Amino acid sequence: MEPAEVLVFASVLAIIVVSLLSNVLVLICFVYSPEIRKQAPGLFNLNLTFCNLLLTVANMPLTLAALAGSAQPGGDALCRAAGFLETFLSTNSMLSMAALSIDRWVAVVFPLRYHSKMRHRDAALVLGYAWAHSIGFSMAATCLSWLGYHRLYAACTLAAPRDRAGGRTPFVVFTVLFHSFTFLLSLVVLCVTYLKVLKVARFHCRRIDVITMQTLVLLVDIHPSVRQRCLEEQRRRRQRATRKISTFIGTFMLCFAPYVITRIVELFPAVPISPHWGTVSKCLAYSKAACDPFVYSLLRHQYRKTCGDIADRLLKRSRSLNGSGLGVRGGRGGRGGALPRAE
Repeated sequence: MEPAEVLVFASVLAIIVVSLLSNVLVLICFVYSPEIRKQAPGLFNLNLTFCNLLLTVANMPLTLAALAGSAQPGGDALCRAAGFLETFLSTNSMLSMAALSIDRWVAVVFPLRYHSKMRHRDAALVLGYAWAHSIGFSMAATCLSWLGYHRLYAACTLAAPRDRAGGRTPFVVFTVLFHSFTFLLSLVVLCVTYLKVLKVARFHCRRIDVITMQTLVLLVDIHPSVRQRCLEEQRRRRQRATRKISTFIGTFMLCFAPYVITRIVELFPAVPISPHWGTVSKCLAYSKAACDPFVYSLLRHQYRKTCGDIADRLLKRSRSLNGSGLGVRGGRGGRGGALPRAE
């Protein structure tokens, strides 16, 4: 392999390890914590985690094999099945992110009516649409034989028909519609909802800042260091909201946009695309599976608390096992090695 291919191979391998460990940890937190299970966003996170895990286990290893052997991994039937999974899982994960953004928008804009607007039944209906949407496009691509090994991306995914004269135009139309109703639709939903969330968050920050400044004016004898800490906390609060929104939208754009744009540009045969760029764009799309557990779950307070509880429980159990083992060994040694005292 060339140095660029070795770098991409190592990147995909690292993505597999990080994605597998982080998504499994999210699943453990979901099973362990009843508070996470009883909330509607927990279903969206569970669905997103399921998609990321299946993509990590089923599709990424085939890309590794294709990069290592510079050829299609397995037979045509295996590659078509992997292509179906890749189309379904990528679509489902994008729609799950859009559903999470809608949930956050409802929670911030309608905080008093959130529990009546976003129940488990409502979350199940949203996920039902995501599954129907994903299965519809995947089944259409399967029935039209537009799934197979794509050498440009070293992956089993959507591939143009070999008979370019008769089947090129329908494939172009399908590809444009597919990415418009998955990537573009999800991006629009993310931008609209999160920008509204940011607007509401900034409004609340301004109200808190006004109250804080009025309080600081009334407190004449307040120490300058306390006043400075209050002003610093105001600045951090404003930056925290902007940073979270930028992370949600930025990771989505950074990971998926290069791959989707490459797929659209690929429809124009006159535009050359480097094979190295094709695999890099696919690697970026895979990296979203490793980013999602941290962006949507593990960095949140509830998941951090659950991880801490799990770690404390495991530590206590290991200490109790070690203590009981030492006690048993010590007791046996005491009985077996005791000598009679001289009277």
